[in-house]
Amino acid sequence: MKSLKKLAIAFGIIFSTFLLLGMYNPMKAKTEIVKRPNILFCIADDWGWPHANAYGDAVVKTPAFNRLASEGILFENAFVSSPSCTPSRNAILTGQFHWRLQEGANLWSTLSIDYPVYPLLMKDAGYHVGYWRKSFGPGDINAGGYINKHPAGTNYKNGFKEFMDAKPKEKPFCFWLGASDPHRGYEKGSGVASGMDLAKVQVPEFYPNVESIRSDIADYYFEVQRFDSDCAKALKILEEAGELDNTIIVMTGDHGMPFPRCKSNLYDMGVRVPLAIRWGKNIKSNRRITDFVSLTDLAPTFLEAAGIEVPSQMTGNSLIPILKSKKDKTVDKKRNHMIFGKERHTPAQLSPSIEGYPCRGIRTEDYLYIYNMEANRWPAGVPDNATHPIKSFADCDNGPTKSFLIENKDHPEYKRYYDLSFAKRPTEELYKIDEDPFQLNNLNENPKFSKIKEKLHNQLMQQLKETKDPRIVGGGELFDTYPYRVRYKLNTGK
Repeated sequence: MKSLKKLAIAFGIIFSTFLLLGMYNPMKAKTEIVKRPNILFCIADDWGWPHANAYGDAVVKTPAFNRLASEGILFENAFVSSPSCTPSRNAILTGQFHWRLQEGANLWSTLSIDYPVYPLLMKDAGYHVGYWRKSFGPGDINAGGYINKHPAGTNYKNGFKEFMDAKPKEKPFCFWLGASDPHRGYEKGSGVASGMDLAKVQVPEFYPNVESIRSDIADYYFEVQRFDSDCAKALKILEEAGELDNTIIVMTGDHGMPFPRCKSNLYDMGVRVPLAIRWGKNIKSNRRITDFVSLTDLAPTFLEAAGIEVPSQMTGNSLIPILKSKKDKTVDKKRNHMIFGKERHTPAQLSPSIEGYPCRGIRTEDYLYIYNMEANRWPAGVPDNATHPIKSFADCDNGPTKSFLIENKDHPEYKRYYDLSFAKRPTEELYKIDEDPFQLNNLNENPKFSKIKEKLHNQLMQQLKETKDPRIVGGGELFDTYPYRVRYKLNTGK
């Protein structure tokens, strides 16, 4: 008994010493446990990889993105679910691959209110929730049952400052900063006028290196920089509010740039996006991660960080283990690939069809495999008389680069570039990344790679089956029948 009494006295002395020194404060510990992180999600419209200084692009200036990368984590292999605005954003909101979202898999569609979305789950858990500019869409959100509601919360038309001013002091927040940049159209010559050196603009190998295309890319860079400046202003507001280090800040894009063979394509320049995440002292800074991640992983990440149960429907996997890890490069060896796909972007096939160009793909460190499910259709739309008002190659945004390729399609020096962007493609495509980073040389008929192609095809089909892709398990034809909920008139012949 005496020994127990002595032990109790000793413990009391140690405990009192800890309290006096501030090494242990039960009230402080309790506060830190229950304090939930804020979420600031910054997403550009049509900003693709690798257009940021942090990835080695020396022309475009992205100081806000660079800061997040140096003070947080830069992801080398981040992919969207679909290289098309509406399905990509629907996938982010729901944490699910877009092919699981019925009509929501298409551009200019809707999103059923039956699918849980992370902002409203966070609102229900006590978060102050809102958005600015483009969040869901484009499409008709009311058609999905969101009458007088929005999946990203309240629209703060004057931006992040208005949102923060309206936030109750005791509440954590979840904000979607959705730019409309760098979506077309562009002010022609804006890149050069801002001081960019066209001679230093990196032209992808699937375009000819001509001045008009370099200038078009520079104009795109100009709008990337404008998005970056919007994010920089938001970071300043956070610092002034004393909320910077308790905020998970994510900066990314919804898919590749609006150029031929990029946006609406399953090549890297279509589905691979910049991604940087900062979370103050909660994570080790200045790390470059090569694990393959999807933007569908963000919803479960935000929910887990906030202590909110992740719905079982979500196919994304939380990034918290990567964020909390101290490792660089590879953290989880199982994250060695990513799958993605596309349904209807625009009604770009021969009028009056509203069919799309369904395709699925799988990307590993070494290979990209693409399965074109309707190879008889045109990947960028028909050359003429499409259902869409853009009659020619309507799945590709109009602009100087597209115009140059079409105007020079018969020129012997440029025909190859035209074909890469607009010609029909075989059912299967296979590219070896280290030798062919821009995916120009299709190895699908090379017998040397037949086993690799078969392995990747089987792996892709298995995962599509597991995630209940209607194109694999049945019902995929419905994707070609869902309405195109746009305001302008289609060329349907009616």
